[in-house]
Amino acid sequence: MKDLLKIISFLLIIAIPFEKKLLANDIYFVDYSKVMNESTAGKKAQDYLKSLLKNSNKKFSETAKKLKDEENKIISQKNALSKEEYKKKADALRKKVFELNKEREKSIKEVAKKRKKAGDEMLKNLNPILGNYMKENNISVVIDKKNVLMGDKKFEITSQIIEILNKEFKSINLN
Repeated sequence: MKDLLKIISFLLIIAIPFEKKLLANDIYFVDYSKVMNESTAGKKAQDYLKSLLKNSNKKFSETAKKLKDEENKIISQKNALSKEEYKKKADALRKKVFELNKEREKSIKEVAKKRKKAGDEMLKNLNPILGNYMKENNISVVIDKKNVLMGDKKFEITSQIIEILNKEFKSINLN
């Protein structure tokens, strides 16, 4: 009985390092941010969102400039206008500024919504690709690089995933 216990203990001591080594080799990581920013679909989505934001900011800046000019005009007419007329114009201007800010906020929320949609769509298409890659390469776990404290570069599969994603997924529909 003592000999059996010694043999089992010996086998466990030998097997534990092999088990740890096998587990360590089955864990890989992907830089999701890099996939999102450098894949063909991700780049197109980022460019579209940047353009959308730039155009709306340009429009709002032009409108804000016109409102500022209108404010200066009202201020310059302060002494020439009656108190009631001045108040009426100032209130109308405040209402326009309020509407502009409301539109700006709506535009920013819309871009944020589209950015989230792009991320969700990318993830939806990335998951089957990762699943197939894991199956083909006998990988047990793939984690996001941002959650890796330290890891050997040979366990990073970002470039391979981007390559596969570029072949299978060309663009994200954001409309």
